[in-house]
Amino acid sequence: MRQTPAHAISGRPTLTCKPADPVLLLAGLILSGLVQADDLSECMASRMLQVQDNTTIAELRLACQKALSENLFVPEEKAPEVVSERIRQDKENVLQPFTLMSHRPNYILLAAYNASGYDPEPYRQLAGNQFGSVDDTEVQFQVSIKTPLAVGLFDDRMDLYAAYTNRSFWQLYNDASSPFRETNHEPEVWAQFNPGWKFLGFTNTANTLGVVHQSNGRGGDLSRSWNRIYASLILERGSWAFAFKPWYRIPEDDEDDDNPDIEDYLGHHELRIVHKRGQHVFSAMSRNNIESGFSRGAVELAWSFPLGDYPYLKGYVQYFSGYGESLIDYDQYVHRIGFGLALTDWL
Repeated sequence: MRQTPAHAISGRPTLTCKPADPVLLLAGLILSGLVQADDLSECMASRMLQVQDNTTIAELRLACQKALSENLFVPEEKAPEVVSERIRQDKENVLQPFTLMSHRPNYILLAAYNASGYDPEPYRQLAGNQFGSVDDTEVQFQVSIKTPLAVGLFDDRMDLYAAYTNRSFWQLYNDASSPFRETNHEPEVWAQFNPGWKFLGFTNTANTLGVVHQSNGRGGDLSRSWNRIYASLILERGSWAFAFKPWYRIPEDDEDDDNPDIEDYLGHHELRIVHKRGQHVFSAMSRNNIESGFSRGAVELAWSFPLGDYPYLKGYVQYFSGYGESLIDYDQYVHRIGFGLALTDWL
């Protein structure tokens, strides 16, 4: 899997701060947030929380001057817009043969705890099933890849992609042979347009139109699946990205429909906001909240952060509250937080 890494700040000198300086550091941080800082003050403000106990303001200033002179720090307003940068990275890799790129975040939650608990009854209905109980803490991971089908169509106005996302819920800490509680499969195909329209300070960087199938690969009472036609509108402004994704469920015959009320819980759209700050990525998702009158919606919050100078993995925290965490229990309320590692993120 290839993903060109986004711009990262590196080569930072080790900094410390003297006990007499915290008030000055805090004052500088507040002032830098109230006014439009120049490059030097923005660099100093961004590094204040990283300094140690014996660094002076003069030392911090000298370190930032050196970083700016060596292009080791790029002020936020001069950095490329985050979605445009991700699309540029994709286009660099897309023409290389045998290329698989990240689609959605790829991560593993080593411990994901659901305070509401999981209902074991559906699993007990299966003959010979090993579940005596379902643990509230499990391992969850997502693998999401995409590949181009055709690029540069209609004078480079449209690209075609295909993707596959696998999300698994693994009862690793369960005494019953550590079975997988659920695995969701999601293949999709879409056309992507990059209009670049600008309005009110925002750029409409990308729009998509696609078809997606989602199922859990089971049969009988535990079978879940649905097919959708979806669109997405993606806007960006500096380090912020906004995506609105409505969808239409393709109707099924009543006798073939494993989950006829799934739209009551997953709704017809989701809204996602992503913010990138240095090597930190924050995201928030809202689904079916307004549509259901805040009775059957879902919220997901996530944060990926650097692990020191290690460039290949990031720390990852994900919080979920609501319905539709997985297909098997889309109609069960989940209140879960997980901690783990991320290989790739939205941006």
